[in-house]
Amino acid sequence: MQKHVPTHDEALSLFKEFNESESLLKHAYRVEGVMRYMARKAGEDEEKWGIVGLMHDLDYERFPEQHCKKAREILEGRAWPEEYIRAIVSHGWGICSDVEPQSNMEKTLYAVDELTGLITAVAIIRPSKSVADLEAKSVIKKWKDKAFAAGVNRQVIDKGAEMLGVEVRELVTDTIMGMREVADKIGL
Repeated sequence: MQKHVPTHDEALSLFKEFNESESLLKHAYRVEGVMRYMARKAGEDEEKWGIVGLMHDLDYERFPEQHCKKAREILEGRAWPEEYIRAIVSHGWGICSDVEPQSNMEKTLYAVDELTGLITAVAIIRPSKSVADLEAKSVIKKWKDKAFAAGVNRQVIDKGAEMLGVEVRELVTDTIMGMREVADKIGL
């Protein structure tokens, strides 16, 4: 079967076919925005990285017990390129997938997925309820409070930053910058 490089519209349509949750769509937009920002910063393919970010939780709403596994099945069935599929599956490494992130795109997705949740939690408790005026120091301060956004796996973020060879503070700053670019879409 000929591999099909998906367009953004095709990816978004497929995501919406499998997900109805507004919060999951906003999470997908957050990760997409960050992935696009990081791709530009790294001189990589922004469209590819963005689509991978958008689609990373494709199977989460409908198949939470088969997260990452079902995504592979769905995307292979639609002849998506292995590079996209592997990146999407690798974001669950050590949690629901045994595919270790290897490429820069995979490591970035792994590192920023959880981090977007922490940054969102910090942004919504601020008076502005926005990422526009959010700085890394505020996120790092809340990071240390393990009771705050307790569902965010800080070890994954740490490991992701380490894989990318960056300090957590730099990763936080870049993630905030990426989220600012989609602030209207994500309501922050």
